[in-house]
Amino acid sequence: MEQEIQKGNIGETNKADDQEDNWVRDLSVDHKGNVPLRASTGAWRASLFIITIEFSERLTYFGIAMNLIIYLTKVLHQDLKTAAKNVNYWFGVTTMMPLFGAFLADAYFGRFFMIMHSSIIYLMGLSLLTMSEFIPSLKPCNVENCSHPVKVHKVVFFVAMYFLSLGTGGHKPSLQSFGADQFDDNHLEERKQKSSFFNWWNFALCSGLLLGSTVIVYVQDHVGWGVADLILTLNMGVAIIVFYLGNPFYRYRVPEGSPFMPLFQVLIAAVIKRNLPHPSNPDLLYEIPISQKVQGRLLFHTNSLRFLDKAAIVENDDILRQERKQNPWTLATVTMVEETKLLINMSPIWLTSVIFGVCLAQASTFFIKQSSTMDRKIGSRFEIPPATISSLGIVAMLLSVALYEKITVPVIRKATGNERGLKILQRIGVGMIFPALAMAISALVERKRLRIVEKELAQGGNTGQSLPMSVFWLAPQFIILGIGDSFSVVGLQEYFYREVPDSMRSLGVSFYLSAIGVGNFISSFLITIVAHITGKFGTSWFSKELNSSRLDKFYWLMTAISILNLCMYLFFAKRYSYKSVKRNLMVAKCQEGDGRESMA
Repeated sequence: MEQEIQKGNIGETNKADDQEDNWVRDLSVDHKGNVPLRASTGAWRASLFIITIEFSERLTYFGIAMNLIIYLTKVLHQDLKTAAKNVNYWFGVTTMMPLFGAFLADAYFGRFFMIMHSSIIYLMGLSLLTMSEFIPSLKPCNVENCSHPVKVHKVVFFVAMYFLSLGTGGHKPSLQSFGADQFDDNHLEERKQKSSFFNWWNFALCSGLLLGSTVIVYVQDHVGWGVADLILTLNMGVAIIVFYLGNPFYRYRVPEGSPFMPLFQVLIAAVIKRNLPHPSNPDLLYEIPISQKVQGRLLFHTNSLRFLDKAAIVENDDILRQERKQNPWTLATVTMVEETKLLINMSPIWLTSVIFGVCLAQASTFFIKQSSTMDRKIGSRFEIPPATISSLGIVAMLLSVALYEKITVPVIRKATGNERGLKILQRIGVGMIFPALAMAISALVERKRLRIVEKELAQGGNTGQSLPMSVFWLAPQFIILGIGDSFSVVGLQEYFYREVPDSMRSLGVSFYLSAIGVGNFISSFLITIVAHITGKFGTSWFSKELNSSRLDKFYWLMTAISILNLCMYLFFAKRYSYKSVKRNLMVAKCQEGDGRESMA
């Protein structure tokens, strides 16, 4: 958060600072437009309300999402390929919508406004979903068993599901960036807390996911889909009320208009001045005084993409204009130029994270469908729902995040002096190894499952019933993906939040989500292409029934793609330069140095 600047001199404080034990006033505002004292707002006192609604929303979201393919195949009676594509489409749209919600939050409405209104839309979708299970005319069938659900139920069901997509689009990126905004990057202790915030944020996320994939899924399978939807609707309604009660403790950021406008201005100014020679010293490039920077932070000049530096070259005409008013279409600041470079340099990281999303898509579709064909009994009577096996991956992620936060980070911090332990891209890179390993193990397990199917057919058994193969054979692939998520997912969230320009924090979160969304679309595209090619030259890998498909070969294909993607990621990550911020700690006691703060 930005502080009052006293002519750019580090260490100067006003009387209010002294009275607040060297805390400074935050230039963000409360919901009434007043500037609150920082000591009474933000940090963990505000984040607890935000983490609470995140837990409730993720419980609701994954309670529906984890069992979606089972609902489509058993209730709506769709074949495997169609159901998998519909799940991927819904996941894709749901994780792409945050791009639009984040833009509106950053540019015009503010994050709190976007969270509240998108939560209402979310609640409307849940209510519609609940009504589709209880109102007789909207129910899937009018009889106990039917192979063709009524059309009106399909329409209402998918309308409700995409209402959830719309609500998630405004809710997800705004909520996470709003939570991270409660910690001040210019305050050393809060900057450390922010790194912990992302870890505990994902701990709450995984806790909601765990309950969603166990308790809610069990209610869906053994009590009824309608009862589960009603529980989720009430849960979300209570969470919205709790979030609103945190109003007095939040720090709010004022929307600054379209965050993309400065980027266009830099590109236009660079083109206009394309024939000018580069200055001999980067200090000659134009930058506003630190005392005039109201929101956001100033960035140091870097030597990458030097063509864009021409947008900040000062000409005689520019000096005359500065006496009246700077024209941003002909003269950009160094910070504007560096923010444009950031977005360009982040593109390869985003592209390589897309394949990570393709691997995650398999866990919510084919992995769950595989478990529905296997022996899921624990003891002689209790049988777990198909989606519950995914909870092992969630537990693995929860334990990994906790161990990383409490053991790994302190050890690496002590050894390297880096306050966050592993650098962000290093953490992501470690996580990128696990999807390839998970896909390889998935292929081996699926091949074993198909051998049992062949054996059952040879003995005249009924492969439509549970196979004599424990569902816990799927445990390793879920656990490995869960451990990978604790590195890559958490790392990607923090990376895109930290590295984007300060005016695009919500969009930064949506960039991570959009990569996962594009991964779901690519997964659907791959299924279509592979089914067409393999069907043309032999037996298709994707049949109407899982037991006659060859998912093992598809998993080997995903293994090869993941390894290639990992190599590409390492190539780009090694050449990446982190955002370098001109530090401006306005506290009585501050660290000595050149004012340079690396976001790594």
